[in-house]
Amino acid sequence: MSLLQEEREIILSNEYVEHFDFAEVEEFVKNASKDLFISHNFRTKNKMLVQPRGGFPTYNKMYALYEFFVNANVDVLPCTIDSNTRLNDYATSKKMLRLSEESEVDMLNGYPLVNHGYRTTRKMITHFNKPVSLRHGTPDARLLIETAIASGIFEIEGGPITYLLPYSKNFPLDKAFLYWKYVERVCAKYSTLNEPINRESFGPLTATLVPPCITIVIQLIEMLLSLEEGVKSFSVSFSQSGSVNQDIVTGAVIRKLAKHYANEIGCGDAEVHLVYHQWMGAFPMDQNFASQLISMSTAIAAMVGADKIITKTKQEASGIPTKEANAETVANTQYLLRILNGLPNVIDAEEEENLTLEVKAIMEAIFNDSADTLWRKAFNSIKNGIIDVPFSPHIINHNEMITIRDANKNIRIMQRGNVPIPDKCFEYEKSKCDLKKDTTSIVNDIIHDIGIMQ
Repeated sequence: MSLLQEEREIILSNEYVEHFDFAEVEEFVKNASKDLFISHNFRTKNKMLVQPRGGFPTYNKMYALYEFFVNANVDVLPCTIDSNTRLNDYATSKKMLRLSEESEVDMLNGYPLVNHGYRTTRKMITHFNKPVSLRHGTPDARLLIETAIASGIFEIEGGPITYLLPYSKNFPLDKAFLYWKYVERVCAKYSTLNEPINRESFGPLTATLVPPCITIVIQLIEMLLSLEEGVKSFSVSFSQSGSVNQDIVTGAVIRKLAKHYANEIGCGDAEVHLVYHQWMGAFPMDQNFASQLISMSTAIAAMVGADKIITKTKQEASGIPTKEANAETVANTQYLLRILNGLPNVIDAEEEENLTLEVKAIMEAIFNDSADTLWRKAFNSIKNGIIDVPFSPHIINHNEMITIRDANKNIRIMQRGNVPIPDKCFEYEKSKCDLKKDTTSIVNDIIHDIGIMQ
């Protein structure tokens, strides 16, 4: 028995997991409908896929949500996991699930997949026969991913950096890297049986003044970590930044460099896709403004040529969106995408060159770390501040890079901390900012930016 299989059997012996039949699961994946694989949908659907967010604790409500979404013409169904499962607290999830079922009041903020089990969930997933995307935010997702794939969920979001630095304060980063290494190996193993399991990184990070170079570097690192374990379908992503031009430039550079670095490690045969998130920051209370913001992000997604867009609703500022609001935004997004065909290709050569130089300089510093594996190089680079995510709550993150918006709403680097931004690029970034302001005014600008679209 391989070491991986030994580890799998230990993980799946958890008291909250139903008996796991590996042979039966492999047979299911081998014969599963290709429509359940988003990698197959990316290849065969000649359109940008549209995916809402959503998750309820009970089976009946989750089933009703999927039924509603299918009738609303979604391309990809979401499975948002509850926050107790995200923390591997299956005991609390079990208790809250029972209370939800008894009282019909939702006591969890998502679907407790592990507690429901794969046999039950698979009935729902195969009934609707649409690809499902797992959204969870878990540093240790080993048990969750095993259960998801056994259920028929063949797209897994997250990664050791993107599901840790924005969400956690103390969870050990080295453990997160090793736990996600397990996830990649399991995804790669199942990918040999049918269509590839798609892995998707989470590009929005803290969604607050994250400069494009940091977003792209982290996307590239998580992609490379995945591909080197044998994953053959990967989605890099980023979210609406607040600057139309900067988003277009980011889309062009991330596509170009993802292919470049995949080739560099001999994985040029892997499929790499681009996912765009509608605005992830604070939403305006005025629902008319919120609708305009969502429409604008759809237009940007069309301009960057995204393969998938993940939607928001006009109710974001006032609480958990209803299924009706989700369905409305999906319908509007599908409509807008149909009438946006034939947009001109916008190019900003100067911005693309500057961003490319920044990303390559950071990637070179990571590769030059003396560690013997890529995950250790990435770990050291975060520890040393070579990768620095603004507004991350995690204790290992340096938080020394300071960013601010210029007059055109582009996110600019005002202080680079230990991030190896080349001098030429740093001068370019600063030249776009108004640095004559006093410190108090700059701090107020940064605080104001959190509500930039409100």
